[in-house]
Amino acid sequence: MNDAARQRYRLRFQRVLDYIDTHLDENPGVDALSRVAHFSRFHFHRQFSEYVGIGVGRYVQLLRLRRAACQLAFREDLRVTDVALAAGFERPETFSRAFRKWFGQSPVAFRKAPAWEPWHGIVNSLYRKENASMKQHHGDNEVRIEAFRETPIAVLEHRGAPEGLNETLRIFIAWRRRFGPSPRVSDTYNLVYHDPATTPAEEYRFGIAASVDGDVADNDYGVVRQVIPAGRCAVLRHVGPDRNIGESVRMLYREWLPASGEELRDFPIFFHRIKLFPDVPESEMLTDVYLPLQ
Repeated sequence: MNDAARQRYRLRFQRVLDYIDTHLDENPGVDALSRVAHFSRFHFHRQFSEYVGIGVGRYVQLLRLRRAACQLAFREDLRVTDVALAAGFERPETFSRAFRKWFGQSPVAFRKAPAWEPWHGIVNSLYRKENASMKQHHGDNEVRIEAFRETPIAVLEHRGAPEGLNETLRIFIAWRRRFGPSPRVSDTYNLVYHDPATTPAEEYRFGIAASVDGDVADNDYGVVRQVIPAGRCAVLRHVGPDRNIGESVRMLYREWLPASGEELRDFPIFFHRIKLFPDVPESEMLTDVYLPLQ
């Protein structure tokens, strides 16, 4: 099989994975999925297992459990029973057994103090093949130049291994619930100081932020007031999950910037989060990537 044929095959499977992601609540079956990919129904289950590493049913269940874990950790307004139903379990006891099997904690215990290592293990196993085969494809015409307005932010800095980001996010969400502002009236940003692929874990630094109108009161969460300064930025919209957002960042640095003739400003690249998982399926996440220019 030549490279062009391999890429066509990968794209057909990517359509399947995206369809599952956006139809998790509908329990997509082999018939529907084989039609999405234009594969033979007779062979589809074997093709899926060979490509992804597990069968369709197990893949769907793990995606639902991964979403459930994020809902438990980050959405305290959702009841455990509602999370269980959304994950396809009619009885909380059945959900609890399945959740404990994969995450080593009950749903209630995970909500109180998540052990993230098993969660990362599931994520890595689900997406290892996809990461190896699927890339973001952008053209220069997708990059726009924007005059960004000065934006005061409340920010919590994560320092240390990227695997600890989820716990820092939980702290920031707890601050936001207590002090505001609500995501309904405030934009969410990330300050991307380092590339996790090239930075030693102990030196990694990442900011989780929300726009604010006034001061940030002293607090025990570690959240402080900063400012994203006004200035010109190159902006590229990233559609989909964070696991391949690095491709969008690299496109700006490696392809767009050398051809643009632009020079960079002394401020880190930052993300404006527009649509976030688990509020939307991962394939529908929207993030604007901002590269500050002189």
